[in-house]
Amino acid sequence: MLYLSDRDLRAVGLDWPAFVDTAEAAVRLLDSGDYAQPVKPYLRYKNLQNRIIAMPAYLGGEVNAAGIKWISSFPDNLKAGLPRAHSIIVLNDPGTGQPAAVLNSPVPSIVRTASVSGLMIRHFLQARARERIRLGIIGWGPVGQYHCRMAMALYGDRIERITIFDLKGADLSDYPSPERERIEVAETWGEVYRHSDIFITCTVSNHRYIDIPPASGSLLLNVSLRDFKPEALAAVKAIVVDDWEEVCRENTDIEQLHLEQGLDRNGTQAITDVVCRSGLTAFAEDEPVFFCPMGMAVFDIATAVYYVKKAREAGIGTELA
Repeated sequence: MLYLSDRDLRAVGLDWPAFVDTAEAAVRLLDSGDYAQPVKPYLRYKNLQNRIIAMPAYLGGEVNAAGIKWISSFPDNLKAGLPRAHSIIVLNDPGTGQPAAVLNSPVPSIVRTASVSGLMIRHFLQARARERIRLGIIGWGPVGQYHCRMAMALYGDRIERITIFDLKGADLSDYPSPERERIEVAETWGEVYRHSDIFITCTVSNHRYIDIPPASGSLLLNVSLRDFKPEALAAVKAIVVDDWEEVCRENTDIEQLHLEQGLDRNGTQAITDVVCRSGLTAFAEDEPVFFCPMGMAVFDIATAVYYVKKAREAGIGTELA
């Protein structure tokens, strides 16, 4: 069994085109039906704002792996100087069930999340020609920063500026130059929201605050799931989810749209529709696109398999008897 630590996984490096290709291949396997993925349970106890989520899945095709991600989110960790989230991924041999690898790091989970966002941007830009992009990010923690790096690596030649906002302020000292020179720190979330072609929420907000309709023709990547008041999205027709059963629960913005605005599965597209059937071309150029991903375990398994393959090729990690 291969053990990959946080240091090992960082040593593998970040190949964003390969990560997004991995996410796209996983979507096509989803569409083919060659997967298994039960709805993930949430473990809560004592302080109910904390949660640990079990995310099991099998993905066939060239991935051909089963496994589970076990990820915790404890918001008060930040006050103690600890990361909010911790996660491990265990991969099993799909034929025998024998554990084949353990990845002990939040990096694959964050990479998976940013890669799925990158995949949506890829298909958004295929459906709507945009020579220049104004990118906006709310929340400048690890997820927000990785999204910024992903976008710059894949679409940096089109990005004219990046505007970010974080309630705690945004420290750019560790962000690489010259990319840092294109980043502006806004004073309010509204400043970012109103003037972004692609707008990404990467917050840990426990209340909804976005109360105005989105900019015409914009792409909204609602990574943090609980940022938009239902009335702000009431007129949006292009709503995309990764999985309706997963995302219409746990007080997500999709669930609130369902409860307050009558949104149902038929009023959404799945990510498989966007990737496999060019679903975004069904909407007018000026229609905002709202993507709300709960996070699917099949993407974690595909990303973990990629990391294990690259680590073995490079001789990275520890083999455990």
